[in-house]
Amino acid sequence: MAVYAPSRLLFMHRLVTVCTSSQRHVKHRDVLVKLTKSRREIRTFSTSCVRCNNNEADSSDSSHLSTKPTSRRELPPRSRRPLSPLERISSLLPQDALSPEVMQLREQRHEPDEDPDTQPSVTHSTQEGSGHKASVNEDSPETLQASDAAEEPNAASLHHHEGQVRPTLPGENLLAFGEMLVAEYRKKKRVEFKKMFQLDPGVRLQSSWGTIPHNDIAGQPAGRFLKTNRGVSIFIRRASLEDYVLLMRRGAAISYPKDAATMLMMMDVTEGDCVLESGSGSGAMSLFLSRAVGSKGSVLSVEVREDHHKRAVKNYERWRKSWSVRRGEEWPDNVRFHIADLGSASSLLAGRGFHAVALDMVNPQLVLHNVLPHLHPGAVCAVYLANVTQVIDLLESLRCSSLPLLCEQIMEFPSRDWLVVPALKKDGSYCTRNAPFLGEDLRQEDDTSDEPDKEESSTEEDPDPAFGSVPYIARPHPEQMSHTAFLVKMRKLCV
Repeated sequence: MAVYAPSRLLFMHRLVTVCTSSQRHVKHRDVLVKLTKSRREIRTFSTSCVRCNNNEADSSDSSHLSTKPTSRRELPPRSRRPLSPLERISSLLPQDALSPEVMQLREQRHEPDEDPDTQPSVTHSTQEGSGHKASVNEDSPETLQASDAAEEPNAASLHHHEGQVRPTLPGENLLAFGEMLVAEYRKKKRVEFKKMFQLDPGVRLQSSWGTIPHNDIAGQPAGRFLKTNRGVSIFIRRASLEDYVLLMRRGAAISYPKDAATMLMMMDVTEGDCVLESGSGSGAMSLFLSRAVGSKGSVLSVEVREDHHKRAVKNYERWRKSWSVRRGEEWPDNVRFHIADLGSASSLLAGRGFHAVALDMVNPQLVLHNVLPHLHPGAVCAVYLANVTQVIDLLESLRCSSLPLLCEQIMEFPSRDWLVVPALKKDGSYCTRNAPFLGEDLRQEDDTSDEPDKEESSTEEDPDPAFGSVPYIARPHPEQMSHTAFLVKMRKLCV
């Protein structure tokens, strides 16, 4: 019996081991079955409808959503359509990772009985409890034009508060319908967008950076930034005569403001003068002459081409209407436009005398014999020529003819824009001036001074440096105006 005792113990040990391993196998199998069932439930839950728990809104936070899994067998029978790639990916993601747009599409899919017109459109995604701003929905300009009608009531709140009344200065007028305005958008000291427009009711200012209703611009002070429906700030101001001349519709090349101002100084035009202009073009020089002579003077503008004549008259009348709305008084109606050839229009000049003559023609020497008899002695005839070849032809005709004219000056008036900006670092902060280099003797005295904290404080970055501590960069602007014209000043001699 003693011999078989160890073998019995060994048999009992093996039996216990086999029973224990079988029990562990059964437990692992149960765990595997439970895991498979839970995965099926998770997949069923991810494809089910997620709705807000309205019954528990008073006791729980409104941001939490109640999730009730609905099995596929309990769904009403209906025709299943193929899932889109977006729905397939969203069904595999948890609810926290889904955006409001995806949630809205999922609700529209599972709730077809609901009126689609009553569903709110989500255009901005916000984060609760954080300081991040709402992200702007980047749509095409065509889409923005269609969605502006729904956002029009809130457009005014982008740039002023309701009921806010801004006091006006004596003589200041707010923007009114009918004025000519200029919209600008600048980025890094450069004008990326510039447009002149007339302020009309029910119209929108269109741009690549969004739209602004004209009704929101009217009643605002000039020189103010207004935000578009995309949140971009656009600078709105009144159009000056220089802006109007440069941005108005053209039928021919204009006399640029810098050249027109120089010609007015050459001719010494003052209020009450009578001036003759040959070559109306688009009406630029006619407007400058009209303002120079005032209500007591007059301008006679002659143009050969009919299309240029019509364009000059339209630009002139449009500016007069805008001025009357802006200032409350009429612009002087002192310009008379005529379609004629000045070389053979002796009847048009009969009985007239002129204090100055402005010629903008290809061959001005062909009309001088008809113009000079009507020019006052000692008066100036200013000629606007595009190239130096025309200048040579004019001087050659004066040399060969016996006209009483003295060529006093031939000039080209260049304009050079400069860029003067404070020096900035790569991170956008201001650069500061460095201390001058000190010699060895001065450096030793500086090291032995009792102000060590002053040096440490000077190395700290200051977001608003003191006056005179920021260096500036000055250089010519990379975009310069090229050659425009040559100006010839000729004075009539008394013979």
